[in-house]
Amino acid sequence: MTVLLGALLTALLSIGVLAAPVPYVVLGPGPTVDTLGQEDGKEVIQVSGRETSTSTGQLRLTTVGVQPNVKLRSAIQGWLDDDQAVVPRELVYPPGETREQVEQRNAEDFQVSQTSAETAALRKLGYEVQVVVKGVSADGPAAGLLQEGDVITSVDGEAVPLASRLTELIRAKPAGTPLRVGFTRDGVADTATITSREIDGRPRIGVDIGQQQPHPFTLSFDLKDIGGPSAGLMFALGIIDKLTPEDLTGGRIIAGTGTIDDSGQVGPIGGIPQKLVGAKEAGATAFLVPEANCAEAVRNRQPDLPLVKVGSLDEALAALETMRSGGEPTHC
Repeated sequence: MTVLLGALLTALLSIGVLAAPVPYVVLGPGPTVDTLGQEDGKEVIQVSGRETSTSTGQLRLTTVGVQPNVKLRSAIQGWLDDDQAVVPRELVYPPGETREQVEQRNAEDFQVSQTSAETAALRKLGYEVQVVVKGVSADGPAAGLLQEGDVITSVDGEAVPLASRLTELIRAKPAGTPLRVGFTRDGVADTATITSREIDGRPRIGVDIGQQQPHPFTLSFDLKDIGGPSAGLMFALGIIDKLTPEDLTGGRIIAGTGTIDDSGQVGPIGGIPQKLVGAKEAGATAFLVPEANCAEAVRNRQPDLPLVKVGSLDEALAALETMRSGGEPTHC
C-alpha cells in the first residue's frame, strides 16, 4: 500500500512539474502559401486593370509556427523533435514588449515586405520609381530652388533610381559641398546647384522626399495571419509571374524565403530549418535560400530538396530560368 501511495504521489508530482510554464517558445514548420494561387477563396496577389497569366506550378512562401505559451512537457517534446526548435522566449518576445506589440510589429514588417516586393518587381518590369519632393524647408539649402512635386533624377550626374540612393549621394560628400541636382518639374528637365548643410549631424539639402511608381493597373495582396518581412522574395517573383507570359515555375513547386528591398537585394531571415521542413511537406522540388542563410540551410537540409542560393531578385529569376531549361542553378 505504501509503495502504491508513493507511486501515485510521484506521478501527481510529475504531472504538476510537466504542466509548469517555462520561459521558452517552440518553433515549428508553419503554413506555406502559393503566391500564385488562392487563400481562403481569394487570390493572394490581385491585379486589376491588366490581364494576368496563369502558372502551371507554384511559388510558395514559407513560415515558422510559434507556440508562445510553453509548458515543460511541450519543451521536452520540442527538444526531442528534429523538426522543432526550443528557444528562449526573449528571442521572440523581447523583454518590455507584449506579445501583442511583437505581433503588431510583425504585421507592419509584412506590409513593408509587400511594398518592397511590389517596388522591386515593377522596376524589373520597367516601371521606374520617381523620387518626389514632398516638402521643402523654408530655411533649408533647397529653398527657392526645389519645390513640392519636383521629381529628382540625379545628383552630380549620378542617377537617382530610389529615394535611398538620393540620401546616399548627398551623404557621400561633406556638408558644405555644392551639389548639382537634376530634376523635372511639370515634365521639363532642369538642374539646380544646392549646397548641402549639416542638419542633425548629417549632410542634407532640406527636403522631404517620397517615392511613386506610376503604372496603369492596381496591385494588392490578400493574405492574413502571417507576419514578418521574409515573404518579400516570393511575393516579388509572384508579381512578375502574373504580369508576364513566362511561367517562372516551369510547372514545378518552388518554395523559398528572403527579405527584399526596393533595389531587389535579397536578405537573410530566421527559422530556416523549420521553413525547409514546411517546404518539403508542401511538395517543393527546390528551395530558394538567401545567400546569407546558406550555411544554416546546408546544416538543416531536407532529403531531395535542392537548396538554390540567391542574393537578389535577378539571381532568383536567373536560377528559375536555369531550372526551366534543365540546367543546374547555383546551390548552397
